Amino acid sequence: MENSKLEIIFEVEEDPDGGYVTAALGESIVTQADDLDKLRVNVREAVKCHFDGRGKPPSVIRLHFVRQEVLAL
Repeated sequence: MENSKLEIIFEVEEDPDGGYVTAALGESIVTQADDLDKLRVNVREAVKCHFDGRGKPPSVIRLHFVRQEVLAL
């Protein structure tokens, strides 16, 4: 089975307890890490593992950083 997706997008958020957590849009892939360098490594490994035996993984991984900010009135 050949995968036709060219890229996969992950939403990255800061974890309230420190570090980062990320989830793929449209795929069941979630990972986390203490810093951005390790997060990049974890995302690549998670994508490879997720698509192992399911066809070719997307050639591009896009990290979309989401920042939440709370303002009090």
